[in-house]
Amino acid sequence: MKVPDIKVTPPGPKAREIVERDRTYIATTTKSAPIVIRRASGSVVEDVDGNLLIDFSSGISVLNIGHAHPKVVEAISKQAAEFTHFAGTDFYYDVQARLAERLGKMTPGKHRKKVFFGNSGTEANEAAIKVAKSHKKRHMFLAFLGAFHGRTQGALALTASKAKQRAGFFPTMPGAVHVPYAYCYRCPYKLEYPSCDLYCANIIEDAYLTTVAPPEDVAGIFVEPVQGEGGYIVPPPGWMDRIAKIAKDNDFLLIDDEVQSGLGRTGKMWGIEHSKAIPDILTTAKSIASGLPMGAAVYRADIDFPQSGKHSNTFGGNPVACAASMATLDVMEEDDLVARSAKLGDYMARRLDEMKERYEFIGDRRGLGMMQATEFVVSRQSKKADAKIRDAIEEDAYKHGLILLPCGESSLRYIPALNIPKDILDAGLDVLEGCFRRAAN
Repeated sequence: MKVPDIKVTPPGPKAREIVERDRTYIATTTKSAPIVIRRASGSVVEDVDGNLLIDFSSGISVLNIGHAHPKVVEAISKQAAEFTHFAGTDFYYDVQARLAERLGKMTPGKHRKKVFFGNSGTEANEAAIKVAKSHKKRHMFLAFLGAFHGRTQGALALTASKAKQRAGFFPTMPGAVHVPYAYCYRCPYKLEYPSCDLYCANIIEDAYLTTVAPPEDVAGIFVEPVQGEGGYIVPPPGWMDRIAKIAKDNDFLLIDDEVQSGLGRTGKMWGIEHSKAIPDILTTAKSIASGLPMGAAVYRADIDFPQSGKHSNTFGGNPVACAASMATLDVMEEDDLVARSAKLGDYMARRLDEMKERYEFIGDRRGLGMMQATEFVVSRQSKKADAKIRDAIEEDAYKHGLILLPCGESSLRYIPALNIPKDILDAGLDVLEGCFRRAAN
């Protein structure tokens, strides 16, 4: 099979018809490109006009083992034939308990853990907020500029990646204080690592906790090991460990948002494992069930809700989603996809670095494992963000058979499935470089 294979430039006539119907009847959300899928397998998407495209978006890092993996499809079919719902927060079934046990054992820390299942990353973070408030009897949180933790009113209070995500929705949950993230390419303090001595972490203790966020009022600090929506920002070595120490020394919880960075994406099972930090709460979603709606907050058993009824939901821990999740984790283990992510991620980084050397509008290439991005600038001297060229490259890419997603102010993210065949990965990177070449001309 030749990929990509473009028979009619997307969006074709069938795609345009569906896009128009969608625009008429579907709520305005975050549409990125007029790609209309018919079916998909692995890392290849067929659209409704018969085009074959290479998927470097993985449904926003949801499909870490690719589209329609046969073992996941089989698990879904088998569970759906037995029962599709039984309100796992009110009653009991084996697959939910086994998945919770598995997640507890595979997340950082040897302590016993409990799991709250939801339907999304946002819901996992909302659960983390309530666990932290319930346990600490405090109501403030620290979070970071550039963060994305969700769009509901609690999680939105922690989100700070784009103004439009918050505009018009004030007041959100009170008590969230934001601190600059470790964005070394655009250090807000105009310092350089390592001579900065992690000033962006130290300032939390030196300034924020002594002024606007009294430690005795702070329940926890929310942090992404790699900022996702904010631009795939990778903090420098030692930063996460310093954040963890600040949390411990000041007696508030370290809450690790792994919704996008988890499950092998960074070349470790969890992004935080690039450090020695152990979170009190870890939230995950996206690729946990290969596209079926699921999120989870995994936390120390000793900070569980003290009584029944303080938190619950209807669809969390859905049996079909749990079966899909168990199958997903089986595939990741059997195919050693975490190690493959690290190895193939290094290869991706080398190829992207080669492109950076050739094209002046690429200001930065960054990432861990198969969570990679390039940031586009007007010039490397000014570092002025160039969203216009980023958007033009994204459009040119899908027209030539490569599905991409933007992030940050002017970045593109590259997040193919961890099991993408190397020849298809190379074909996608070739398309990407062709887009860069045309943009340069």
